[in-house]
Amino acid sequence: MTKRFTLLLFLFFILIPGKEAACQKDSTKVIKQSSKRVIVFSSQGLLAIGSLAYLQNTWYSNFNTGKFRTIDDSGQWLQMDKIGHMATVNMVSNVNYHAYSWAGYSNKQATWMGFGLTWSYLTAIEIMDGYSEGWGFSWSDIAANTIGGALFVAQQLTWEEQRILMKFSYHATEYAAMRPEVLGSTSAQRILKDYNGQTYWLSVNPQSFFKERKVFPKWLNLALGYSADGLLGGKSNVGDDYDFSDIPRIRQFYFSPDIDFSRITTKSKFLKGLFVVLNMIKVPAPTLEVDQNGDVKFYFFYF
Repeated sequence: MTKRFTLLLFLFFILIPGKEAACQKDSTKVIKQSSKRVIVFSSQGLLAIGSLAYLQNTWYSNFNTGKFRTIDDSGQWLQMDKIGHMATVNMVSNVNYHAYSWAGYSNKQATWMGFGLTWSYLTAIEIMDGYSEGWGFSWSDIAANTIGGALFVAQQLTWEEQRILMKFSYHATEYAAMRPEVLGSTSAQRILKDYNGQTYWLSVNPQSFFKERKVFPKWLNLALGYSADGLLGGKSNVGDDYDFSDIPRIRQFYFSPDIDFSRITTKSKFLKGLFVVLNMIKVPAPTLEVDQNGDVKFYFFYF
C-alpha cells in the first residue's frame, strides 16, 4: 500500500497544478484541444513510465524475483490497507477525470478513461508484486481497487458529479515508535505506513440530493469515517521478534461535518484545480467516535 499511495500522491500534485497552470499562462484562453491532450497524455505517460521504472530500481530490486504467485492478505490490518486501495483509486480516478474533461473529452469518455488509467496503473504494480518474492499478487487488492473505482464511475455516469467523496486524514500515534521498521521511522513515512493514525472517510454532500430546494449549504458535507487502533502487525500483535499481545486491536467509526471544496464558487481556474486536490483531505472538525466495543468519544477537532 505504501509504495502505491506515495506514487499516486505524486501524480496528484504534479498533474493537476500543471494542467491548471497551462490555462493560467494562456492569456488569450485559446489553447487548442489537441494541445491540451498533448499536455495531459505526455504528463501522464512520463509520470507512469518513470514511476514504474523508479519502483523497479528502488523497491523491487531489494527482493528476488521468481515465479508469479498470489497471496491472500485480505485479513490483515483490519482491512485498513484495502480501504486505502479503494480510496486511492477513487480519488485518482476523479483527478484524472478532471484532466481529461479539461482536455475536451465528454463526461462518459473522461469517466472511463480516468478510471481505466488509474486501475491499469495499479494493476501493473500488482503484477510486479506477483513476481517479487517479498510480496505477491493480491486478488483482494484488485477487488478493492475495482470497488473504489466503481463508486467514482457510478456517480459520474449517473449524476455527472461526485456526491459521495472518499477522503483521508491522519494523526500521529504512539505505535509507530514501537515498530518503526514497519510503521515508519519518520513523520512522512508514518503518514503512509502507520494505519493506526489513518482514517478513511465517505463524505456525502446532502444538498446535492435536494436539487429543487435549498436545505443545506451547498459546500457542507457529512462524513462517515473508519479507522483502527492497536495495529502492530498485519494479522496479530505477536511475531517472531515482538510481542504486544496486551494491546487490543480495535475498529473505530466516526461521524463528522466536512467541506466539499469543489462546491465553493470561484472563477479562478487554479483554485478549481486546487480544490480537486484538497477534496482528498478530510477537514478537521468536531467528531463523534464509536468503537467496536460500543465506547463513545467526542473530539472538538479530529484529523
